[in-house]
Amino acid sequence: MNRALPDVRLRVPTDEDAFAWHRIFDDPDVMEFHGGRSAELSVYEELTARQRRHDAEYGFCLWTVLDEEGRVIGFTGAQPWPREWGPTGEIEIGWRLAREHWGKGYVTAAAMLTLERVRAAGIGSVVAMVNARNERSIAVTRRLGMELAETYTTPVSQQVGHCYRLAL
Repeated sequence: MNRALPDVRLRVPTDEDAFAWHRIFDDPDVMEFHGGRSAELSVYEELTARQRRHDAEYGFCLWTVLDEEGRVIGFTGAQPWPREWGPTGEIEIGWRLAREHWGKGYVTAAAMLTLERVRAAGIGSVVAMVNARNERSIAVTRRLGMELAETYTTPVSQQVGHCYRLAL
């Protein structure tokens, strides 16, 4: 069954978005594949500041996702792969969404907007790193037309991660 995707808006994260991200990601379900719990507020403050720099430098970042009513419901976007292992030197797309908004098409809609913006910034391909057990995010990569390209074992947690690729 194909249904219409919800209307979403992406914006460069504000200082206030650090508080919203911290609040909505403070949910074990949301953080299941990201260490199990929300980071300290200072981590989100640094993350939103870094994303503002990325937007200014690259023309893309991890944007704050707003629902139809203008509420912050998570983030999606793109950034250079930030680790020394994995798809180094590549642009990664990613997403994280408040639990109450899962299964409604928000991530797919926001990720499609991300692909449009990254393509407009002149990026020729993207990757998405997804925990091999994260069936919901794997389904999003498929809806975006991405294909499994590589498998990694993360150095710290020893979790299996899938690297999906998409030529733009």
